[in-house]
Parts: sequence; C-alpha cells; structure tokens
Amino acid sequence: MMPLKDILHGIPVQQVVGNLNVSIDQLGFDSRKAGANSLFVAIRGVHTDGHRYISDVIAQGAIAVLCETLPESTNDDVTYIQVADTAFALGVSAANYYGNPSRKLKLVGVTGTNGKTTVATLLYKLFRELGYEAGLLSTVENRVGNRVLAATHTTPDPVALNALMNEMVDGGCDYCFMEVSSHAVAQQRIAGLNFAGGIFTNITHDHLDFHGTFDAYIKAKKTFFDGLDRYAFALTNADDKNGEVMLQNTFAHKRAYGLTHMADFKAKVIESHFDGMLLQLDGHEVWVKLVGGFNAYNILAVYGAAILLEQETVKVLTALSNLSGAEGRFDITISKTGVIGIVDYAHTPDAVKNVLETIRGLRKNGEQIITVLGCGGDRDKTKRPEMAAVAVGQSDKLIITSDNPRTEDPLQIIREMEAGISEKDRRSVFSIADRKEAIRAACHLAQPGDIVLVAGKGHEKYQEINGVRHEFDDKAVLANAFNEQ
Repeated sequence: MMPLKDILHGIPVQQVVGNLNVSIDQLGFDSRKAGANSLFVAIRGVHTDGHRYISDVIAQGAIAVLCETLPESTNDDVTYIQVADTAFALGVSAANYYGNPSRKLKLVGVTGTNGKTTVATLLYKLFRELGYEAGLLSTVENRVGNRVLAATHTTPDPVALNALMNEMVDGGCDYCFMEVSSHAVAQQRIAGLNFAGGIFTNITHDHLDFHGTFDAYIKAKKTFFDGLDRYAFALTNADDKNGEVMLQNTFAHKRAYGLTHMADFKAKVIESHFDGMLLQLDGHEVWVKLVGGFNAYNILAVYGAAILLEQETVKVLTALSNLSGAEGRFDITISKTGVIGIVDYAHTPDAVKNVLETIRGLRKNGEQIITVLGCGGDRDKTKRPEMAAVAVGQSDKLIITSDNPRTEDPLQIIREMEAGISEKDRRSVFSIADRKEAIRAACHLAQPGDIVLVAGKGHEKYQEINGVRHEFDDKAVLANAFNEQ
C-alpha cells in the first residue's frame, strides 16, 4: 500500500481530477489484472490502446487512472491523472511503487544487436565468483541470487522489472546485470531506473520490422546512453563504427574497449580452439572457455565493466578463466563418432557470419561445415535473404528450415530465404521445412570430424506455430540425431 501522490513523484502531471491522497494496493497496465484499490496506467500499445478499458478497470475496483486523454465522463470515486506520456509515467511510477530498487544496488545495462546475453550472463557469473550476491535479467533467464525465474522478454515490462529488482534488494543482491533491448528503450520500459553503467556491444541489421529504419534502431540504442547520469560509466566498442556515436551525448564517464582500435581496454586472441581460447588481456594472458573473435569482444567488455566497477584486476582475470558462456551460445555437443554439433542463437546476418567465421578458423583439415538455419516469422523480413546468403557463403552445405514461423507460412519464409542464394550455390542447399528432420538430415550428412551448426533458436525450448508454443529444444534434437548415427 502506498499513497498515490508518492507513486507520482517525478512524473510531470498536466491535470488531476480527484483526490491524490488515496492509498494504492496494486499498480498495473493490463486491464485484465486490475483489482480493488489499484492504479491503472492506460498505455497506447502496438495492438491496443489501454484508454479503451478505463471503464472496465473502474468496474473491477481501480480507484486511480493515469492517462494521456481524460475520458469524457469521470467517476467521483476515481482519481484521474493526465500526463503527456503514460509509457514514461508507468516506468517512473513502478520504480516509486517498489521503493526505487535500482538505487539500492548497482545496475548495469547491456545493449547492442549481438552479445547482450553473453555479456550480462558473464557479468552475473563473474560477480558471483568474486563473492557478491547478484541478479540477472536476460533473454535466457532471470536470476535473483541462486533462484532461476523464467524470462518472457529480453527486457521485462516496468512493473515486472521493478518487482524483480525489489526481490534482488530483499535477497541481499549488490549488483544487477540486465539486457536492455531497443524495444525496451523505445517503449520506455527502463524509465525511472538508475544505472551505474551501460555497455554497448555492437549494432547490425535487426528489428527493422519494429523500428522501421536502421537510423531509428541506432537512435533507440543511443537513447539509453543519453539517459545515463554523470555518476555512471558508459563503455563502448571502439571497433564498431557506431561505437563512438552511442556516447556522443551521454553525461556518463566514457570508456572504450577493442581489439584493433585505440581503447582503454585492449585484447588479442593468441590461440583459439573448440574448447576455449588464450587471450592477452590488458597485458595479461588468460585462458577462457569461450570461443571466437566475437566472444573476445564479450570477454573484454565484461573485464572492462568489472574494472570500472572497481574490482581487482588479478581477481577478475582468475574468475574469468573459470566461467562458461550463456546457454545456447556456441553450445557444443560431440557425437560418439566425432561429429561436432554447435547450437547457437545467431539470428541476424552478422551473428551468423561471426559464428561461421569462427568455425572456419577452428577447423584443421577442411572438415565439412553443415549449417541448419531458419528465420522467424512476423519479424524483419529484409534480413532473410541476407542470412541465407551469408550462411551459404561460409558453409559446405546449408539446410534451410523453419524457425519460429509464428503466424506466417513456413514455406513462404523459406522461399524468401532462398531468394538470397545464387544459382551457383543452389547445389549445396537443401530446404526441409520440418526443423527436426532438417537437424537429423544434417547429422546424417556429417562424417567424423565434420561440424554441424544449428542456428537461430539457441536456448529456446519451444517452436511457435500459429500462436501455439510446441516443445522443441535444438540441443536435445541434435543429441538424439547423434545417437541415431
């Protein structure tokens, strides 16, 4: 229970109709969940407008409404608060309602197209290894200390976000590491949060179905750094052409990491194998269990953030050598016949390129690379032919299949991917709509020593078809196919 006037602290209010001294028992934006003595925030969403349900939530017991447009008729027993942006107001009010938990721990946000999950997960694991209690908010899972909670979004909605961080505070967490998606920034899901630092990984083609243009996508990422205060750090990738752009208008302390350009934190890959790589990291040699140039960047970002969070260099390097990556990221399984299977979440052209280039660099004797790749439905269509073109160019054989078709026809998605394949490459490409059969076919084509990459779904344990999620685990299907060999 909290006074309404305290929940509204820091929100620019245009007009109030009613009493601000009422006590609120519940805060939310889903009209179906509104209950007695609740504050309902009317959000204008992609699919519906919360303003349409104001009368419904009042009938369900709501006693206060945050809205951008006041209803034509008001209820004397209800307080109406008009604001310019209810999405922003929801974030701030949720933070206030839960006692501003982001100010009671050190919150670090990670944004970028690729690498967010790995960087956030490694930071969580690193600080646990260093003896701290920590929380994690990621695409794969959310964690409050040791407790694992299912993740439904890369960045949760503001109410869930602040509720989770409040649990972290109650659980004694010192740090929280979270992925900050471009959707979350654009939709004001991080409004009201206090970040101790922000990390930029990279930016490439993705989410144009939502943002419309690449410039809008960049702007969404940049807005996160624009909002950091002067007590925070902003750590960017010096080797990404948009890395400097991200920090142009931030008040935070600017720092950079990189493998090739001048940077505050530097690294070099000395050796690379399927079980890990040897890095020279700021003048120190360290063996890590992750593989590939893209993971060298991820490790470097984690190292830089840890140093900026005032951790001791030797302790950080020692802990880094003990860490494994996130589930479904370059996740290796080896068959009894010696075929190497790799499950990876790569679902953008750049991510597919990075993973395949890493595999090509690791193979010793020209072993076949057989790639299984699909593209999600109801998402950015422009990347489909690009992903197929990248995959066929880096693979010996490519099997195009279904990913999460959602409401689209899987065969139409496959046809759009096939459009990116040249005539001369078609003889090395197969199209199998059934993902399980596609993975099985790749394993049957493989000889001992060959590498089978299953890309696109990574950690996901489902396949979404026409709004229904069916149980599906790439790693389990791959293991079963290996057992059939």
